[in-house]
Order: sequence, then structure tokens, then C-alpha cells
Amino acid sequence: MKTILYPEKKSWEALCSRPVLEKSDLEATVRSILDTVKQDKDISLAYYSGKFDGIEIENLKVTPDEIKQASDLVPDELKKAIGVARTNLQKFHLAQVHEESSVETSKGVVCQRKSVGIEKVGLYIPGGSAPLFSTVLMLGIPAKLAGCSEIILCTPPGKDGRVNPVILYTADCLGLTQIFKTGGAQAIAAMAYGTESIPKVYKIFGPGNQYVTKAKELIQQDGIAIDMPAGPSEVLVVADRNANPEFIAADLISQAEHGVDSQVVLLTDYRELTGKVKTEIENQLQGLPRKEIALKALEHSMSVVLPSLEECMIFSNIYAPEHLIINARNCYELADKVINAGSVFLGSFSCESAGDYASGTNHTLPTNGFARNFSGVSVESFQKKISFQELSADGIRELGPVIEIMAEAENLHGHKNAVSVRLKSLKNG
Repeated sequence: MKTILYPEKKSWEALCSRPVLEKSDLEATVRSILDTVKQDKDISLAYYSGKFDGIEIENLKVTPDEIKQASDLVPDELKKAIGVARTNLQKFHLAQVHEESSVETSKGVVCQRKSVGIEKVGLYIPGGSAPLFSTVLMLGIPAKLAGCSEIILCTPPGKDGRVNPVILYTADCLGLTQIFKTGGAQAIAAMAYGTESIPKVYKIFGPGNQYVTKAKELIQQDGIAIDMPAGPSEVLVVADRNANPEFIAADLISQAEHGVDSQVVLLTDYRELTGKVKTEIENQLQGLPRKEIALKALEHSMSVVLPSLEECMIFSNIYAPEHLIINARNCYELADKVINAGSVFLGSFSCESAGDYASGTNHTLPTNGFARNFSGVSVESFQKKISFQELSADGIRELGPVIEIMAEAENLHGHKNAVSVRLKSLKNG
């Protein structure tokens, strides 16, 4: 993890660029998978399960018996933990559900918006070495609260051909029953285009590797919406001289272990802190099961020393981190300066892991600088807004002449006439 001392502001933009894994044929490979699934449907999903995962899948859909058996394999302690996380997430996301008030914009003109759940949504849940059952909560809870009528879940099975039992248990807790054993770009294709087994959806959510990310990017060209552009996970920590180096190192490592292309950044105005954090990182890496992954991520990560915490916040807003930890005594004051960030953690005890699992906020967040113009997943992500308006006779009398003048100015006389005939009717009647 390199240390950069007092870089000039003109270099900040370059420092904020993310590491890129070279994969020149990525788009061609993913496009081929999308086209094959679109054409061959279930047959292609079975083919890719054999090619990429080395397993044979007879039935793509998880059966009720498999879900019941999975529940028996989940320890009671973990079930209780999932229950607490579920409660907190429901509390936070339920607060996002509200009916908007109607507004009388002019006499006799009433306007309102209504939130409607997207009918069919797809949730992608990564499996593999880190089966993200927590993401089932993060996506399933707001989808349910939003009122989505059909929720499809795709996740890759293990070498035994079964879905991770904790993923199945968590899905069952939320009442998610349409669960399918397929992963990677082919799973995104299946939900985007539909197969004999997997229904087509209107919007797809969830994290994944570079193949999944590229697939989500490409299906947008065919009119399928996605939650947000995504890239490797990241955390940025702003810390002062009072911050505990052990805590900072733990936060950086927790994010670095996500993947070799993850990035972690430390910003501080206290130069000595960087050395202390490096020592702590070396100590904490010992015995870490994903040590090699974390080490590779740390190779392209950095500590940056700046003259003041205020400048650290300016740098942070340019970087636009997925996760921002402000570990400083004046964290609330610094928080007021946050413009670009996915999710913010305030104070010395607010570790990013809390947001990943159980604090209540959502962990599906914009990465790769997209926090400049995207929000994290919320109930609204699973909804669309429909506007309504009603004009009474008084309303069209008052507003009609305004509309006529504007329509005529745009040379849209049909628009003008739709008003004129009504005004004439009222005048005659």
C-alpha cells in the first residue's frame, strides 16, 4: 500500500482513478454468452454450468424440498443473526415507503405522483467462495416493500449442484420462492431475455464479477434496466490523529479481501498515522483466510497525507467512494462536507461491516466513482413514479389560455385545439 505525501491538487483526479484489470476480450465473451442464452435458453444454461462450473444441472429451479432441507443446515445462531439484520433493514427501508401529497398547482388543477412497484424484477446473488446471503436481504426486503409482484432470484450452485443453504434459508425468510441455479453472465441473460424455466424480468439487481457487471451493462442496450453501474468494491477512510490504527487497518483489510481488484484508500492530515496503519495491516493479515486476495488489492491501494481534514474531504468528494468512513473527532462537521459517497460511516466504532450486514442501510451501492450521480439501492429503486393530474372546469378556464399560447408558439396546433374545444364547450354550455 503506497503512501503519497501532500500531492498537488492538479494530480488528485489521476490519483482517484480506479485500478483496471486488463481483459480485452471481455465484452466479446459476454456478448457471445448473452446471444447464446437468448437463442438456446435452458439448454445453454446447462452447457455453461458444465463449462464454467464443472457441474450438471437437471432442474434449474430450486424445489420446496431443497429449501426445507437447507433450513436444517443453517445453525440457530446464524438464523438469529439473520433475523436481527432483517428487522433492522425492514425498519430502515419501511421509512422510505410513503404516499406523496396531492398539490393544487393552479385553481382547479390538482397534480400527484404515485409509487408503483416494478412488476418483474431479477435479483442476482453471487455464490462461489463468498456466497452473499446478506445481499438477499439487501435486495429482497426493498423489493417486497416496493410491491414487486414477481421476484426472480438467480445464484450459482456449488460443486454439489446445490445452492448454498444460507442463501436458500434467507430467501425463504423473505418469501422468495422463484430461485434458480445459474450464475455468471448467463444468469443475467436468462433474466433479461427469459428461458423455458426462468421468466423474463424488467429490471435486474445485484453485484457480481466482471462478467456479471459487463452483462448488466450490455443488456441495457436491449431495454432491460439495471440497478446501477458497478465495479469492484472500495472504501475510503478519512482519519485524524486520534483515530485508532488498529480500527483503520481492520476496515481497510475488510474491504481488500473482497477481490484483487478492490481498492482501499486512507486519507489523513497526520503523517505518522500511515506508518502505524501499515504495521497493523501486516499484523492483521497473518492468518487471514483471504490473505492473498487482500494483498493483491492492497498493491494498488494508497495512503494519502494532506495538509488538513478539510482537504481530505475535498479529495474524497473527487474520489466519490462506495463506502466512506470518517474516523475523526469532528466527524459530524466533516460529514456536512460530503457530496459524493455511497454510504457514510461516522465515528470510530462505525465499521463498514455494519452496513454490509445489519445496521439497516443497504449495501448495494455505486462504485467506481458513480456515487457522483447514483444512489445506493432503496425501495424507490424497485418502483416507478406515475404522475396524475385532474383539471376541473375552473382549472381549464384558468390554465387553458396559457396552454394555447405555448402550443401555438411551438407550432403544435393540435395541442392548442385540445384546449380550445374544451373552452368553447364551456363558453357555449
